[in-house]
Amino acid sequence: RLVTEDMHEAEVRRACGTPTVMRHIGRVLRHVDIGPEWRQGGWTRRHFPGYGITQEVVVTEYVYNFGPRKLMRRLVFEGGILVSIETLGYGYREDKR
Repeated sequence: RLVTEDMHEAEVRRACGTPTVMRHIGRVLRHVDIGPEWRQGGWTRRHFPGYGITQEVVVTEYVYNFGPRKLMRRLVFEGGILVSIETLGYGYREDKR
């Protein structure tokens, strides 16, 4: 509940701290809309579908372990933006040597 999709990685780390696991899991191509911003005459981005660029972005996975009595969370970022939040099984007690 502290984080929502479309948040930046830095905002998530500020809210949740350092993840238990962080790994880069690949790259994807994303379309970035760069349509016109001029609105005075009624022209908006929706008048120019597909107008933009395609970028390759890094996909990163964070897993947060909140201990054996709470469910773990898996967060997936594309290009530093949170795109998916999943609930995993119960966490585990970390061995602190």
